[in-house]
Amino acid sequence: MSLQYITDAKGIHTAVLIPIREWEKLKNRYSDLAELEKNNNTPPLKLSELAGKLSYETAEEMLNYVAESRKEWDDREQKQGL
Repeated sequence: MSLQYITDAKGIHTAVLIPIREWEKLKNRYSDLAELEKNNNTPPLKLSELAGKLSYETAEEMLNYVAESRKEWDDREQKQGL
């Protein structure tokens, strides 16, 4: 399989491209991938459309998780000198 990597300005891999034939084989092998592709075609919701759909506690937990993850990522980049 011939993969192509997309990197950011710091040289960190941010995405990977695979040939469409390989993608089709993977979709046939793993049905979850085909479902992901179907869901990808739906337009994203606006933040205003999400109002009232999450409890305050769930929203806070999500925000905390993102903040912690971001801090871990930044710490890792600092250790690697990026």
